[in-house]
Amino acid sequence: MKKTKILPMNLQLFAGLLTKDTKLSMKQGTGESATFKEIEGLQAVPEIGGDPEQVDVTTLKDANKKYISGIQDMDSLEFTFLYDKTVFSGLKAVQTSGKEAQFELEYPDGAVCSFTGGVTVKMGSGEVNGAYQFTLSVTVSDGPDWA
Repeated sequence: MKKTKILPMNLQLFAGLLTKDTKLSMKQGTGESATFKEIEGLQAVPEIGGDPEQVDVTTLKDANKKYISGIQDMDSLEFTFLYDKTVFSGLKAVQTSGKEAQFELEYPDGAVCSFTGGVTVKMGSGEVNGAYQFTLSVTVSDGPDWA
């Protein structure tokens, strides 16, 4: 009987990706000196991407409706942060300026998603024995692009 060597399996390779160390950064400054700076206090990240709209291509001869994929529909991306007055005020200033901002979302495995969009900041509700949070909504105008 032929002996087969059994190699040990690293189960962590199949366990997925932990959210720890996920970072959202926003470009600070203008021109060549502009750099991405991490926005502190990130607690929740939305789904990135969107479903394409369905375009009805059914004819009068068809017994069933037929569709083709249309343009991808990107919802606003809503990120949740632990409230910090300095961070909140800085993002509120971007909203007040009416200018779009550039963002990079970096995952723990090094994957990076970049996008540009308008900023809206909303203070969260409060409750007994709870921490205040705020929501950063980005209405995407360009992206998401993956690297």
